[in-house]
Amino acid sequence: MDYIFFYLALSLIIMHEIDAVRCKEWRIFPGLASLGDKVGYIIFLFGHLPLFVWALWYLNQSENPDNFIIGFSQFCILHIGLHLLFYKHKYNEFKDWISWSLIVGAGLAGLFQLIWMSSC
Repeated sequence: MDYIFFYLALSLIIMHEIDAVRCKEWRIFPGLASLGDKVGYIIFLFGHLPLFVWALWYLNQSENPDNFIIGFSQFCILHIGLHLLFYKHKYNEFKDWISWSLIVGAGLAGLFQLIWMSSC
């Protein structure tokens, strides 16, 4: 139970990345946008593979995953700010309640995880 909010945040971020493919998030990233949809999509999609492999490997192999969980929780909060920063980008398609529920939900779960860990 110590990491319940972390697992919620992680699940919401994974769901967000699925939604990011639907919303063609690579169009927002400097560099990827200029490569066109096909190449941008491929780099965006397969660029997540090392991130997910590393995170899952680290969580499985680490005797104490607290530093990773703290950093990931902080990222989830910062991630809301990044989406707010790019909200008016002409290619931003994260406009509906589903997308924002995932983004904000992950950030709130990250915040609750940090609060939980600091109170223990």
